[in-house]
Amino acid sequence: MKRLEGKVALVTGAGRGAGAALALKLAAEGAAVVVNDLDAAPAEETVAAIAAGGGRALAFAGDVTRPGFAEDFIATGVNGFGGADILVNNAGYIWNAGVGATTDEQWDAMQDVHLKAAFRIARAWNPWLVERARAEAADQQEGARRQARKMVNISSVSGTHGAWKQIGYSAAKAGLIGLTKSLAREWGPLGVTVNAVAFGLIETRLTQVITGETSIEVGGRRHRVGLTREIRDNLYAQTPLRRGGTPEDAAGAVLLFCLPESDYITGQIIEADGGVGM
Repeated sequence: MKRLEGKVALVTGAGRGAGAALALKLAAEGAAVVVNDLDAAPAEETVAAIAAGGGRALAFAGDVTRPGFAEDFIATGVNGFGGADILVNNAGYIWNAGVGATTDEQWDAMQDVHLKAAFRIARAWNPWLVERARAEAADQQEGARRQARKMVNISSVSGTHGAWKQIGYSAAKAGLIGLTKSLAREWGPLGVTVNAVAFGLIETRLTQVITGETSIEVGGRRHRVGLTREIRDNLYAQTPLRRGGTPEDAAGAVLLFCLPESDYITGQIIEADGGVGM
């Protein structure tokens, strides 16, 4: 039997990069996966790749910052596959600036996509968690074991250590760690573990050198995404492994917190960063 057989996993930002790699790993372990992406086409591509490997998946396209997104996302897992056992908050992007150049709009955008969206998803998940915990507590009288459920939040070494001219992004990712630890305490009695993985430089479209063509549209605004060559070169120089991580490297670290082997680990942060945070 596969380690996640019978589980339902929901992953935001899973149409590309580390999120897509994670969705494939979860499916390979037996989980049914709800694949979210801002755009429908990448989400459908990940679903098709999972299906080609014999797995089960549903696409759920949409902006994680949209009011009502969280409730609809949870409902897709519950109605589509019968549950919502594993949640991974991975969606996001980087909109860089130093403190003097950061506008209120820029600050709010980083908090909304990285921190507020994760909070809303947690809030939407809570009623289902409480209901399942009560039902399983009643079953325990007959010897049944409570089912372990998991949330993994994707933070960054920018959140654990700060980063040059990433004011809004670093603050949001640091806030996500506080949310992780608070939820771990609140949900622990329900048998839910909540952990975070802080990524270093992971090679995706969001961390490539900025060009005029590297952009995404969020909330009707088009943003250039990526890093300046100066920031990328600095990250490489500070990384003991002297390379960026692959999406598979990143997904492997997240998968650990989704598996039964981590059932007694909660409120923790792993830095998947090639050693840059040492």
